[in-house]
Amino acid sequence: MTESTSRPRDAHEGRTRVALIFGGQSPEHGVSCLTAASVLQAMDSSRFDVVAVGITRSGRWTQVPLEVVANYSVVDGQVPEVAEGDHDAVWMLGASGCEVASRDGESLVDVHGVDVAFALLHGPYGEDGTIQGLFEMMGIRYVGSGVAASAIGMDKHHMKVAFESAGLPVWPYVVATPQRWQDEREAVLGEVSELAFPVFVKPCRGGSSLGITRVTDISGLEAAVAEAQKHDPKVIIEQGFVDARELECAVLANPEAPGRCDASTIGEIRVLAKDGFYDFEAKYIADDQAALDIAATIPDQLSARIQTVAKQAFHAVGAEGLARVDVFATRDGEVWLNEINTMPGFTEISMFPKLMQYDGMTYPDLVATLIDLAMTRPGGLR
Repeated sequence: MTESTSRPRDAHEGRTRVALIFGGQSPEHGVSCLTAASVLQAMDSSRFDVVAVGITRSGRWTQVPLEVVANYSVVDGQVPEVAEGDHDAVWMLGASGCEVASRDGESLVDVHGVDVAFALLHGPYGEDGTIQGLFEMMGIRYVGSGVAASAIGMDKHHMKVAFESAGLPVWPYVVATPQRWQDEREAVLGEVSELAFPVFVKPCRGGSSLGITRVTDISGLEAAVAEAQKHDPKVIIEQGFVDARELECAVLANPEAPGRCDASTIGEIRVLAKDGFYDFEAKYIADDQAALDIAATIPDQLSARIQTVAKQAFHAVGAEGLARVDVFATRDGEVWLNEINTMPGFTEISMFPKLMQYDGMTYPDLVATLIDLAMTRPGGLR
């Protein structure tokens, strides 16, 4: 370790100093670690200096050696996790800007200046506006959406309200807050009974399809809500689609036209298991439960419609940088918004990067573009 000095010691002057932040306390901890490994390996060492800051499952922050991050992988079906470190990481606003260091007793060591933060956190305490607020308080630029857009995009209820306010197509749903589920359970059950089954019961502020249950009749609802509440006390029940296609579109802010965004080619998720859905295992563990088709075999008119809706959804929540927009398309060509992800799955094999790669942007170029976009925005409120 290196003793603290009056300014951060960075090995390569003139390069953009990027802090990769990953792990976290959400159920998507391991996915975040896999994402960090993919992003680190894609970063151009001639342009970027990197410091890796992991957040353990217990919530401790620690600097992680880059070689450890680079080796994160799925082993025997188990995703990696941030190990409890001997030294806690500390964020500081110094005379020369934002810095991250490690605490060694009463001393600060391994001090690094940071130009931009790249939070690769999924789910609560990372994708939901919380860490974005910290970055703004520290005056540090960061990749992706701001506080409000991140919070709206994380909460499936408020997300749908934003879409509806913008006149965008949203499928029927019911929200069960902790108070409603405790005090007005019969009313909630009555509202759900008016939906067409099957329904999908989801944590309102979850991700990676964790805690989701497909329910075919009202008798299974209470157990499904209990499962969802393991991940979030607020639950949303969405009417399911029968014989609809699940399609996704990557949206990227346009570096050359501030305020504008571009939509990618459309991809399709095909769940191979009968009566299954695109759950956590299908996304990250098993390779035989779902297929990703890029490009989706759909009419040009439908593709254009989805791209338009995706860009409208991006603006409806005030997203910045990147997002993945998921929709359902019915056989008669109607498009219904499912959700927007302001920090979508971002491993090299995830849908967002694969869509961008199909359109000609390599994974390293995508990573660099997102950092460059962050550097064009001011620190603090924006």
